[in-house]
Amino acid sequence: MKKRDVLDFAKDLYDEGQLLELEHAIAYATTHHEGQKRKSGEAYIIHPLAVAAILMDWGMDIDTILAGVLHDTVEDTNATLEEIEAKFGGDIAFLVDGVTKVGQARAGMQNLEEYLPQTTDNLSKLLIAVSQDVRVIIIKLADRLHNLRTLNHMRPDKQKKIAKESLEVFGPIADRLGMGQVRMQIEELAFSYLDTKEFQRLQNMMKKRLGKSTRKLGAVRLEVEEKLRSEHIEFEINGRVKSIYSLYKKLKKVDGNMDDVYDLMALRVIVAKKEDCYRVLGILHGMYQPMIARIKDYIAVPKPNGYQSLHTTVITPNKQIVEFQVRTQEMHEYAERGLAASFHYHEQKTSKNYTKKKNVSQLPPQLQWISRLQEIALQLENHEEISHEQLNVDLFGDRIFVYSPKGDIYNLPEGALPLDFAYLVHGDVGKHAYACKVNGNIHAFDKPLSNGDVVEIVVRGTTSPKKEWIDLVKTSHAKSKIRQQLKRLGIIEGISSATAIIREKATRKRKNS
Repeated sequence: MKKRDVLDFAKDLYDEGQLLELEHAIAYATTHHEGQKRKSGEAYIIHPLAVAAILMDWGMDIDTILAGVLHDTVEDTNATLEEIEAKFGGDIAFLVDGVTKVGQARAGMQNLEEYLPQTTDNLSKLLIAVSQDVRVIIIKLADRLHNLRTLNHMRPDKQKKIAKESLEVFGPIADRLGMGQVRMQIEELAFSYLDTKEFQRLQNMMKKRLGKSTRKLGAVRLEVEEKLRSEHIEFEINGRVKSIYSLYKKLKKVDGNMDDVYDLMALRVIVAKKEDCYRVLGILHGMYQPMIARIKDYIAVPKPNGYQSLHTTVITPNKQIVEFQVRTQEMHEYAERGLAASFHYHEQKTSKNYTKKKNVSQLPPQLQWISRLQEIALQLENHEEISHEQLNVDLFGDRIFVYSPKGDIYNLPEGALPLDFAYLVHGDVGKHAYACKVNGNIHAFDKPLSNGDVVEIVVRGTTSPKKEWIDLVKTSHAKSKIRQQLKRLGIIEGISSATAIIREKATRKRKNS
């Protein structure tokens, strides 16, 4: 990637003033990275230019592009944050500083299991930077994607370390932000290094399967195109092949039986309006026999990361099983680029104004997750204990949607319990929770909630939190609220003293060993 390539790419995306700013940033970064080389032997400036190009491809605003060009200058050269602010402005300096902090936090997260103080400080910095402006992590995702694309120049042990971290941290973050295409690219590259033999085995298996079914799928596609044209529906249709890593995960769920993987290839129908999505679904079900259990309406009930689409799997007259995805162009843009899709149009440059709303259910799903980042950062700053396992649940675990009786949507980790929901609604609702109803039926406090549940918490003024609730709930938010309430009631001091004694004994044991 050269300077001229980046500027040519930018010509159709940004105005003359913005292009001059970009040229200035490239000149500044080139000067400061002078003499630095990558592991490949190439000039280091190739990397920040490639990151900027990736960000442009995602449709990011000019501030993000400039920060992408400059993202390594403070950490790797003698450039200062003050100098960047003076030359490029406070917003760009904030983004560069945030990306630098993410890099520092990432280094600390390697030892998260040991729960060292410096690790939690670094993680706190990461969460604060990301929650204040989500563009920070989008830049870091572009940085990670380019590093994965050039990972062949690293030592094998380094390759596996970076690949593992990419699968465990950066892939899930891309998913949280709805950036499906980015998540898939990160996962594919990382998996190819982490388990090369399995990657190649599945790749060969997929090629054999696709070779047999591509022609049959082409015939189905022609049938559908002809039918949709006759119904005067404006559409485009294309194929989607399942990623190798997605196939790997799916096979683990079906005991390795490839015949149980119905969505190896899918046809994607993109239409103009939401109403057309449902029209197309009806037409497909009129043409082919639907597999009822595999009809998913992610338009009415989006996935926790904001993804919207209709999914259906049908059986054709010649017994071929075909999956269809039906969505509008806007839904498709979001499915591919997620939160990044709106930045070029200046609809939401940062997450600040969105996460200030008091009621978390008013936030879009992906921004509910960002509000959790802010809260966890505050807990870490206050030296509250959050285990490595707990952080994985809060930050990277699978998510579900549940509803209040009023229809408000709440984003919770998979396996969350009624009390997690109660405390997410309000601390007082959790504090006085007496019973729970799910979908109109009495539901035990220790029974997990499911995606799409309507949850009602029955409260009584005389009810108060119990010590065992801390171990019962799933989220750090609920654990923190319960601890605070127990402390006010004078119940938690005994627990804290016991913990202190255990810690003191453990410390003495380490010193004596």
